[in-house]
Amino acid sequence: MLVDTHCHIFRKYFDDIDSVIENCIYHGVDMIIVNGTNRHDNEEVLKLVKRYDIVYGALGVQPEEINDYTEDNLRFIEEHIDDDKILAVGEIGLDYHYECDKELQKELFKKQLDIAKKHNKPVIIHSRDCITETYNILKETNVKGIMHCYSGSVEMAKEFVKIGFLLGIGGVSTFKNASKILDVIKNIPLEYIVLETDAPYLSPEPYRGKRNEPCNVSVILKKICEVKGIDYKDASDVTTRNVFLLFDKQLKL
Repeated sequence: MLVDTHCHIFRKYFDDIDSVIENCIYHGVDMIIVNGTNRHDNEEVLKLVKRYDIVYGALGVQPEEINDYTEDNLRFIEEHIDDDKILAVGEIGLDYHYECDKELQKELFKKQLDIAKKHNKPVIIHSRDCITETYNILKETNVKGIMHCYSGSVEMAKEFVKIGFLLGIGGVSTFKNASKILDVIKNIPLEYIVLETDAPYLSPEPYRGKRNEPCNVSVILKKICEVKGIDYKDASDVTTRNVFLLFDKQLKL
């Protein structure tokens, strides 16, 4: 069994979701977590988890969607965060890659962390060009979760692990210039790693440039096995167990 902990299989990207789900099952991907980024996506997450057995969800307002920051949209997340098959608050976080209102991003981030803490839910974290700021906020919040598409150093990876976070490894690990994330894979025990695709983005080699799908976590796992010199079945078991342990309030091994 494989798990894609982070994807966005929404209608605006996929007009063939039934086929996407079939591809998952064919490749041994028996669970995917669809992450919301704004109100519209969050509403679609709720529909997807009801329609497909293998689909679970996370609800959140992503930092690049700061214009979707309203109290009503935060109330929507809180009203549905305990719905069946909704596992986490996500994706949420900080993104300083482009010019932005950093203080407003921090305010939105902290309010969603408060929702997660109140409802005892893990979080799925987006962090780009602000890894230290993200860490400093999380270490004071006492939540656990996944660092989506982790791109920081080995040293920072160890710090995130200490405060209860798993590292999401995706298609970037297969790119030619992936030395930084490969160092993380080499130096962080598999017990702290989970798989993700971020579909439809970041397709792994040899599919780079094409639409990504959740079934491609199998490609990512093969890369991890190659880097760590471990057996595919063993690695599948461990990364899947990591997911179930994180979401232990909702999922049972």
